[in-house]
Parts: sequence; C-alpha cells; structure tokens
Amino acid sequence: MDSARADRFVSGLWDDEIVPQLVDYIRIPNKSPLFDAEWQQHGYMDRAAELMAAWCRSQPIKGLKVEIVRAKGRTPVLFCEIPGSGTDTVLLYGHMDKQPEFTGWIDGLSPWEPVLRDGKLYGRGTCDMKGFIACVLALAPSFKARRLKVPIHLAFSYDEEVGCTGVRPLIARLGEDLPRPRAIIVGEPTMMAVIDAHKRIDAYKTLVTGREAHSSKPHLGVNAISVAAQLVGELDRIAAELAAAGQDQRFQPPVSTLQVGNIRGGTAPNIVPKSCRFQWQVRSLPSADPAAVPKEFVAFAATLLPRMRAVAADTGVETTHEGSVPAFQAKPDSAAVALALSLTGANATQAVSYGTEAGLFEQAGCPTVICGPGDIEQAHAADEFVSLGQLEACMTFLAKLAERLA
Repeated sequence: MDSARADRFVSGLWDDEIVPQLVDYIRIPNKSPLFDAEWQQHGYMDRAAELMAAWCRSQPIKGLKVEIVRAKGRTPVLFCEIPGSGTDTVLLYGHMDKQPEFTGWIDGLSPWEPVLRDGKLYGRGTCDMKGFIACVLALAPSFKARRLKVPIHLAFSYDEEVGCTGVRPLIARLGEDLPRPRAIIVGEPTMMAVIDAHKRIDAYKTLVTGREAHSSKPHLGVNAISVAAQLVGELDRIAAELAAAGQDQRFQPPVSTLQVGNIRGGTAPNIVPKSCRFQWQVRSLPSADPAAVPKEFVAFAATLLPRMRAVAADTGVETTHEGSVPAFQAKPDSAAVALALSLTGANATQAVSYGTEAGLFEQAGCPTVICGPGDIEQAHAADEFVSLGQLEACMTFLAKLAERLA
C-alpha cells in the first residue's frame, strides 16, 4: 500500500473508531493488581476486557473467534482470531492493565477523564499502550476485508506492569491448542521505531528482622532500619560498580542499573525498630550475568549478621527473588524484525531499557519485535499522553501489514 492510499484509509477511520474507542477505555480505572488489591471485587479488569470483546464481536467478520480466558484468581486474557486462508499466523499483542493515578496532573487533566488538547490525547494508558490496542481493534474489519492469506491473531493480557505474568498461560498454549505465530508484534511505545532488544528485569524483596527495645536502651535492641540503611548503601555501591562496568551503547543508559523502589519499617520514634523491608530491582544488559548482583549483595548481608546475632539470635536478613522478565534479543534473521523494518521503512533497529513480554515470546520460539505508538517518557507519569500523529503512524503501519498479509 502506498503512503497516500494508507493515509486516506486511516483518515476514514479516525474520528469514528479510534478516538471514541480510546476515550471509553481510558475512563476505566483498570489498574494492575499490585495497585488495586480488590481488583476482583471492583471488576474493572473484566469491564475493560468485555468492552474490547464486545467491540470485536460487533464487527461483521465471518469466522471471527473471540475468547476471554479466565482462570480462578487470575486476570482475564482476551484472544481474537481473524481467519485467513493459510495456516501461518501473525500475532498482535498488547497489555490492558494501567499504572496508578499519581499526583501532579496539570489543571484540566486527570488520569481517568481523557482530554484531547493540542494534538495530544491525555489520560492514563493512552501512551502505555492502549493507543496501539485501539488502533488494532479499529482496523480489525479491514484485516478481514482484505481476504487475508495469513490469519491475524490478537492477544491482550493483564499484569504486564507487575512482571509480565498475565501472558504466561497464553504463551504456554502456543504450539499446543493455539498456533505458534510466525511473527509477533508487541505494540509498546517506541515512537514506531523497530526494537529488537531490551534489558532483563529482576525484582527482589529484602526483609531485615531486628530486636525491639526502648529507644533509651538501644544497645538492647537491633535496629532493623539501621541495618537496612547499610544494605541500601551497599546496593548503591553495586549500582556505581555496574555503571563503571561494560557498556552497550544501544541502550540508554548503556549499562545495567539497580534501584531501591520502596522501604517500610519501624513502629514509633521511641521504639528500636524490629522490622524493615525494601524492594529493589536490577535491569541488566542482555549480556550481563543476572546472578552476579544478588550474589554480591547476599555476601555483604552475611557480614552484618554476627553483630546482629550477638544481641539476638533470631535476627537476620532475608532476600527473596520476586520475579523476572527475561531480556529480549531477536535473532539476526528474525522474520518479525524483517517484517517491521519493511513496514516502517526503517533502515536499522534500536534497543530499549524497559521490559516487555517480547523476551517471553522469543524464549518460546516465536520471532518477536516491538513497535508501537508513543514515547516511553510519557508513560508511568502524570500528564500521560499520546500524540495523534503517533496513532496515525500506527494506523498506517497496521494498514500496510494487512495489505502485506493479503
């Protein structure tokens, strides 16, 4: 499809399909379970999935299959199949969960009430990555209208924001009761650049158990917060060590990184704190050894134990691995990367430092690429937005994909 034809096609859908669909979705506060412990009672996850499923079912697509996969205690997954004459498939993937509200939205803007201003659509999830999902759903009828030779499958899951856990049961079905795609496009915000690599993420929680005492007799206790402060200081030292180690200039920053995300401890100012816990995260270059940082940290923690246990034998430091998202590195001959490059007209790929499900798909033997509308700098923050120009570029990309698969 030439650029002029694609632009005419996109403009025909823009006002009637894309913007209204995004607006309805943004109004649903379907935050990740980490940020909404009562997500099952609130029902926002189901409401959002049903909204998308209803829109798909309303389309005049012969042979369309729409399934909401539910398992006890797990968030739903929406799977749609747009049939084609062949057996190979291309999968378009996105995640439906959102970050929390955050404070600091400028006057006239809010997370759950979408606002279109100066060529930008504001609201939680517009950039990450509901703009891509809206574009995909809006183009679904046109996919079928082109009499596809290659079926297009759509999969939208939850829990990406908390470790990419929601998609894993779906991945386990690929090659079993679901076909293994010849290419997967993950629509995370890349400014429509073609991404073939991202860093690995490992999440940890450290619990320091001390001994309570009256603050006038601190020598009778073990201050868990003070111990935690030493441990955080060690993590900062390791972070500096990582910054001085090997670099990969494809990534920004070009090194493995480490940060403490939260810390909680203590009871009252006049009590030596018995407990302190903190969560921390490592984002490693694909070439890095993911075991190196925790090994170094645990070794340092062990040096603190003798002094703690000299006061109380039941004190300690326990670090648990809460989960990981594998690094993504597409193969040199990746069919997915080649497809995205040809559709965008880009001459080269790029790499990103954030994590996605792409590494999980690639590990499962599915050629994967990341390419979607929006800038990651606008995600996970107040005043989140996606520019209409980016959504239009995504629509053109998907229109060309449909033409290619016909």
